[in-house]
Amino acid sequence: MPVKLHSRSSDDEGEEARIEVVPLIDIMFFLLAAFMLVSLSMTQLHRVPLRLPEAATGVADSQSPVVQIAVDAHGVITWDAQVVTPSEITTRLRREKLPEQARVLISADQEARYKQMMFVLDAVRAAGVEKVGFENKEVHP
Repeated sequence: MPVKLHSRSSDDEGEEARIEVVPLIDIMFFLLAAFMLVSLSMTQLHRVPLRLPEAATGVADSQSPVVQIAVDAHGVITWDAQVVTPSEITTRLRREKLPEQARVLISADQEARYKQMMFVLDAVRAAGVEKVGFENKEVHP
């Protein structure tokens, strides 16, 4: 049952008091946009800062990888901002029940040693993951 608000003045006999909905909708859209922007800005918090190598033939991939492992310029291997060893990578990948088409993305600094990247690649393959990619920066002609 709606509540009717009556005014006490005799001039406004025909008008009823009402709640304006449009400003409330504006506030809700503003809050929604603010929360979306904040959540989008938090997506890359677990990444190690890397200077990626450039590749002219790199192909952009729209799918996000299931697992992303990084190797910095000093050869330190990180997974979700935690330092790991190649044997820990194999153990964690086996423990996590990954889907059959799971993909692993290896991000390596352009100054990283090839040997460290091969350790990571071998560890991922030892866990049974076949789809492995290397992240790079696209070169625009």
